[in-house]
Amino acid sequence: MKRTIYDIARELNLSPGTISKVINKTGNVSDETRERVLAYIKKVGYVPATSARMLKSKKSYTIGVVFSEDLNIGLEHPFFASILQHFKKYVENEGYELSFIVSKLGNNQMSYYEWCMNKKVDGVYIVVGDNGDQGLHELALKNIPCVSTDILIPGIHAIVSDNRMGIIQSLDYVYQNGSSKTVGMIAGPQHSRAFLERYQAFIEYQNEQEHPINPKHIVFAESFGFTSGYQAAMKLLENPLPKVLLVGSDDIALGVLKALKDHNISIPKDIEIIGFDDIHFAKHFTPSLTTVKQDRERIATTAAKKLLQLINHPDRPVEEVIRIPVELMVRETTK
Repeated sequence: MKRTIYDIARELNLSPGTISKVINKTGNVSDETRERVLAYIKKVGYVPATSARMLKSKKSYTIGVVFSEDLNIGLEHPFFASILQHFKKYVENEGYELSFIVSKLGNNQMSYYEWCMNKKVDGVYIVVGDNGDQGLHELALKNIPCVSTDILIPGIHAIVSDNRMGIIQSLDYVYQNGSSKTVGMIAGPQHSRAFLERYQAFIEYQNEQEHPINPKHIVFAESFGFTSGYQAAMKLLENPLPKVLLVGSDDIALGVLKALKDHNISIPKDIEIIGFDDIHFAKHFTPSLTTVKQDRERIATTAAKKLLQLINHPDRPVEEVIRIPVELMVRETTK
């Protein structure tokens, strides 16, 4: 028998309104009653219908997700996958579900905006995207609540790590006690907002502190992953190496470490390496990677809270850009 809230109310000797308040997380219900209702619902396997809630609120309780396929990152990317998982956990606890936005369904080509209108999503979460993607710029101009944990486009609320802080922490560490070490960088693809900010912060710091920049010590990785890091390191090896190397991300840095080890370069004796992200594998690699830690859970939950605020309280102001502090994790790839 398929139960309704009226059946649940009768079986627990409570009012249907109380059951509704518990299910929809509204109104004042005692903790004891709330726990009793939730335990009973779980016991009998009751699944609340969403149609009534949707009709009453005029919302779909669905959030569209953009995870750009054009960047060839993939859902298995350790940083972005972790961000998405933390976001998913938060909004699902608030009664929302996620639906991936795709630009093509069968033979039908749609813009992000058309897809959102078709699915009637309440808001959009951009996990990772290309700043030059015109579809994202179109979304920014429409009346759809949008947040991102990657791109910076006017009209889209962004919750991102403080990339400049991370580079400054890294270089302050390198140059402590008046050190005059030569420092290079393997930067990520510059169409990525995060990689661009990290590269710009590196150049600005070196210029402001009057540290020399050797163009041969700067290499741009072609993509986001291990293989591009390995290839970038091979290019760097065509010239004498700097004493310290900042790398735009941990995925790229692990490829760099492998290439250097394959060429019998001792780390950190011959060259010190500092990454960015603090993915799970960074501390388990040999040698363990010194890197800038991004607070993935804080980024994701802040993004979720802000998007739900934009959806449910559109008149309340929300900051356009929120930067989350980072922390340098010193491990074995630096002295």
